[in-house]
Amino acid sequence: MNTAGRLPKLDSLDRRIAAFRPELADTRLKGEVKAERFVLGEPGHVVEPVIDLRPAPNPDSGIDHQLLLGEQITIFDRAAGWAWVQSQTSRYVGWVPEPAIATGTFTATHRIAARRTFIYPEPDLKLPVARSLSIGSHIAASGEAEARGQRYLLLEGGGAVVARHTFPADVFEQDYVTVAERLLGTPYLWGGSSGDGVDCSGLVYLAMLSCGRKVLRDSDMMAATLGEEIDPGPGHSGLKRGDLVFWRGHVAIVEGDGNLLHANGYTMDVTSEPLDQALERIATLFEEPIGYRRP
Repeated sequence: MNTAGRLPKLDSLDRRIAAFRPELADTRLKGEVKAERFVLGEPGHVVEPVIDLRPAPNPDSGIDHQLLLGEQITIFDRAAGWAWVQSQTSRYVGWVPEPAIATGTFTATHRIAARRTFIYPEPDLKLPVARSLSIGSHIAASGEAEARGQRYLLLEGGGAVVARHTFPADVFEQDYVTVAERLLGTPYLWGGSSGDGVDCSGLVYLAMLSCGRKVLRDSDMMAATLGEEIDPGPGHSGLKRGDLVFWRGHVAIVEGDGNLLHANGYTMDVTSEPLDQALERIATLFEEPIGYRRP
């Protein structure tokens, strides 16, 4: 199947990854865009487990992306309880509730590796849960404790998480497909980028992040930049585990053994299904794939 030339190109001034508005812009874009004022921005980080990133400072504006606890951001503007920020992980730009972020950098000691885990008030799994955390969240531990054979990390500021659900912040997993498989059954959520809910590109993004790869967040940007374009071969025989299949507005992971892994609006969750079955269904409803990449 010849799909050469069908994959999109990346626009470096796409509003999703370039912080500029008519009245305010990132100073690094001076000379490339017009704005009344250019600012350097200040460092910040996320202090809530999961926050929605929106295209406008309005809770009804929809979700573009989600930011996770401990994620580093640049803060460009604040207005009426909202902050206009850019993620230093995904490069995504948008508005978040101001109380969900803090100024200054955050030094993490560990990263959450389980799809979801809980913060307990003390190192005891029988205690009421204080909060839950998503895979990819960053935490700072001040010590350890053990109770009934279970080891916990004690968090700065209080609380404890199960240690086996974490990795040291500088240790990364090796196979992003294995990480994505950990998210099987996670509900489909447009703009979702957490263990609570993901969309197609959110699944790839989160899995790559656990392997230390910072990739752009949306499927069209992945189709333009991630890895190298490949020929799928006759009958898709050239595809290997970890390859990506792209449609306009959708991406799926080649799981191997003839299966495809993806978050989709058909099953409304992260599912594994036969590659040929998925290709046929999507082609009937929408179109054939527009390209294939090996990350």
